[in-house]
Amino acid sequence: MQDLIRSVQEQYMRTDLPPFSPGDTVRVHYRVVEGNNTRIQPFEGVVIRKRGGGTDATFTVRRIASHGIGVERTFPLHSPLIEKIEVVRHGKVRRARLYYLRERSGKAARLKERRRPEGSYLR
Repeated sequence: MQDLIRSVQEQYMRTDLPPFSPGDTVRVHYRVVEGNNTRIQPFEGVVIRKRGGGTDATFTVRRIASHGIGVERTFPLHSPLIEKIEVVRHGKVRRARLYYLRERSGKAARLKERRRPEGSYLR
């Protein structure tokens, strides 16, 4: 039974997404359906958490909207509504859940950028 469930889940898992981790700034191009129309809406912010595995994996992105109000949005990782994910920059963090960014604003909420050799991937 477990093999059947695993094989069905693998059909729906996406392989075209770039590797990213908490602390990275990403731009998620999400397909929004409004009545009969669909459009692509980008949502750019810092990944504050990734959770789960398999088809039910999700990640939460936090951005600062107008007037300094923080907006968080949780996306299903393998959703067909995600058009693409662009990694804008890689942040240097030392923990997996960045909830402390909620209490910070301005310069205190900035993360250092992680420098990588070209062509390599480090988590």
